[in-house]
Amino acid sequence: MDFFKKLFGKEGEKDNVEAQASTLAVLPEEIYESATLELQDVIAPSALKIGPKSINLGEKIAQTFFIISYPRFLSDNWFSPIINLDKVFDISIFIHPIDTSLMLRQFQKKVAEVQSQISVREQKGMVRDPMLDTAYQDLEGLRDNLMQAQEKMFDVGIYITIYADNEFDLFKIENEIKSMLESKLIYIKPALFQQEDGFKSVLPIDTDILNVNQKLNSEPLSSVFPFISFDLTSDRGILYGINRHNSSLVIFDRFSLENYNSVTFAKSGSGKSYATKLEILRSLMFDTDVIVIDPEREYEFLSDAVGGRYFSISLSSDHHINPFDLPIPHEGETAEDVLRSNIINLVGLFRLMLGGLTPEEDSLVDRAISETYAIKDITPESDFSNIEPPLLSDFEMVLSGMDGSDSIVQRLVKYTRGSWATFLNRPSNVDINKKFVVFSVRDMEDELKPVAMYIIMHYIWNTIRKNLKKRLLVVDEAWWMMKSEDTASFLYSIAKRGRKYYLGLSTITQDAADFMKSPYGVPIITNSSIQLLLKQSPTTIDLLQKTFNLTDEEKYLLLESGLGEGIFFAGLKHVAIKIVSSYTEDQIITSDPSQILSNRKAKEEQENANLTRPSATLS
Repeated sequence: MDFFKKLFGKEGEKDNVEAQASTLAVLPEEIYESATLELQDVIAPSALKIGPKSINLGEKIAQTFFIISYPRFLSDNWFSPIINLDKVFDISIFIHPIDTSLMLRQFQKKVAEVQSQISVREQKGMVRDPMLDTAYQDLEGLRDNLMQAQEKMFDVGIYITIYADNEFDLFKIENEIKSMLESKLIYIKPALFQQEDGFKSVLPIDTDILNVNQKLNSEPLSSVFPFISFDLTSDRGILYGINRHNSSLVIFDRFSLENYNSVTFAKSGSGKSYATKLEILRSLMFDTDVIVIDPEREYEFLSDAVGGRYFSISLSSDHHINPFDLPIPHEGETAEDVLRSNIINLVGLFRLMLGGLTPEEDSLVDRAISETYAIKDITPESDFSNIEPPLLSDFEMVLSGMDGSDSIVQRLVKYTRGSWATFLNRPSNVDINKKFVVFSVRDMEDELKPVAMYIIMHYIWNTIRKNLKKRLLVVDEAWWMMKSEDTASFLYSIAKRGRKYYLGLSTITQDAADFMKSPYGVPIITNSSIQLLLKQSPTTIDLLQKTFNLTDEEKYLLLESGLGEGIFFAGLKHVAIKIVSSYTEDQIITSDPSQILSNRKAKEEQENANLTRPSATLS
């Protein structure tokens, strides 16, 4: 005590010191707690202004409505257009059960009132009122169902809060929703001077503050079922992307449809090759063999990453395909069927190579092909597993011995002895017995690209028929094949016959106009159960709208879509889709030139590091 007296001069100041000490001890803890952020601090807007018709939430304006009236009958999925509206909005549905015994007492009173009104009108000799008769029948029917426990009654409140950047956009969304609902005789009103209560009622906190309810029985209430957004989510398949309507996953198995084909239309740079490579990568994980015809060398890195085979087909390439190769007959086929089919395909190839044939030349070429096979002892009775197919030079030799073949031989020489001989006049030396195979025709001259793609397709088709496996054939930039009737016809025949061999054909093009000009363009589309439309050019959108029966909203969605966004059709369903990938997938499939260059540089640096790394030796 004496110590404190000497220190402060007053005994009572001891208590003040103790109080200050405890305050200083608590102060750091209070400062720390005041600096911590709660969830509400993070999600709260920077400012809030409540008006009679709307609420300003930071940079957004919100307005809440409630439904005040329903028609006598509610159709199934009447709420679907609102839920699937491509706008930013929130919906809250409150369902309050009502005690059945209480409702029966109210019904008894209401039935008596209606019956009394009908009796009074009859006594006065007035004309029968159909509305009163209908109301009496409805009340009686509903009362019977309530007594038999077939129906229950509920107080139902449906509130909708819409969001916009400004008053004009808010007005447009309001009118759009009103017109949709009023066309079904359903009416809404804004929560005037109750916007705060309306907004709180729509928040996911299960509190009906607005409390504007209408009575509905079980049957019409079931039509308000909210989970009716368009979706394409199945139990098996691969992930194609995200549903832009409701952020659900678009998971689908192309091999579960009536055919396994798909078409992809998109303008250059909109992500069509990216989406295709992503599908390939994910399909490989589900035991699907994939073969790609690559016109721009976009699939080389993907082939290296998954351990596939990459063949570069060009005049200077070491890889050759002999168009006279014959497949082993499949179960249910005869050697005669295979030989005849191959001869027909070869006639189409020579039409393409020689710039067309007259009817006389066509007949001559057909006979020459049969004789070319005959000189190698290949007949409809031969065993195709032990044959040596002829070469193009053999065909030229047979043809030169026929009358009237001079013109054909002169045009054929450049493929057998001229500058193009290295391309066709060689035995086949490619093997596509791998999970992933790519044929690149980038280095092939443009004049020969349709011929090269036709020969590659023919070789792939013959190989596919040898054994039954789940396969996907991807034809990128398919408009090259649509330039000629013979190549387009062959592509269409694969689209029609592929299902028999468990083959899905994926056709990709950026030039929709050229694709549609071909008489086989639309048939290929109709024989494709999956269609993917990404961002489109204004010059082709009208043609696509007519072909795919797009609405105006879908048309503008395709015009305004971002990278990897569009519409995904599968069977009778279609959804707005956004293609998404993981970081690892993106590194493998990217089409961005700068990213590809960076990946190649990293690969070269890794290879150089491996070469310069000292090897371990045993002493």
